Amino acid sequence: MGKLDGKVAFITGAARGMGRAAAVRLAEDGADIVAVDICGQIASVPYPLATVDDLKETERLVEALGRRIVARAADVRDREGLQAAFDEGRAELGPVGIVIANAGIAPMAVEEHPAAWQDSLDVNLTGVFHTVDVAVPSMVEAGHGGSIALVSSTGGLVGVNGPDPGGLSYGAAKHAVVGLMRSYANFLARHSIRVNTVNPTGTRTTMAVNDAMAAFFARSASFSGEKARALPVDMIEPEDVANALAWLVSDDARYVTGVALPVDAGFVNKK
Repeated sequence: MGKLDGKVAFITGAARGMGRAAAVRLAEDGADIVAVDICGQIASVPYPLATVDDLKETERLVEALGRRIVARAADVRDREGLQAAFDEGRAELGPVGIVIANAGIAPMAVEEHPAAWQDSLDVNLTGVFHTVDVAVPSMVEAGHGGSIALVSSTGGLVGVNGPDPGGLSYGAAKHAVVGLMRSYANFLARHSIRVNTVNPTGTRTTMAVNDAMAAFFARSASFSGEKARALPVDMIEPEDVANALAWLVSDDARYVTGVALPVDAGFVNKK
């Protein structure tokens, strides 16, 4: 038996990277998955975002594990569209007891886009709020408790995101996600719903590994490379974050709530 047998997980940003890794990891533990991703581009983001084909690959990987999945294109900035995707998944798979708000962007670039500040807030903060907001009413109604994990960043614990509007907005949003988590953890506790964040360091995904981000990181040696972390690694893998998420949403962490969990090879401790 898997630790998540009989559970349904709602995961945003699930088409690739940490979201896909989380979908696969939770499916390995027995969960069925409601997976959403924007499957389109945002002009201020200087690297390609996920596509429909990426989301289909997540669907294929989950189904290959013998689990069910409902995958839909949805933008976390659009609450109504996100609600529709959630409702479709819940109708097909059953009540959702796990939420992973993972969708995020990093609109940091040497040549700043004028919309970067607002786009980052809209996706990285308001999108997280929308994700929780569409899921919580049915979780409360079901009365079975549950677990919510919000993907923040080490950039939500220390100020290392750069002086440009995209970098400042990213850091502000990721810090705010931690504050949001702490509030949710308190007022959802009476419903036996746990809420935590994971705060990864640089992770080997398309968001972090691209020409625009390489130029951004090059402006400060403190952002990247082995010297930025206590452990001798330059980055971590999406599966490292997925493993932490799988633990947080399982009953192994049944009394863990209100925690910001760094998965960072000692990045925050070294600062």
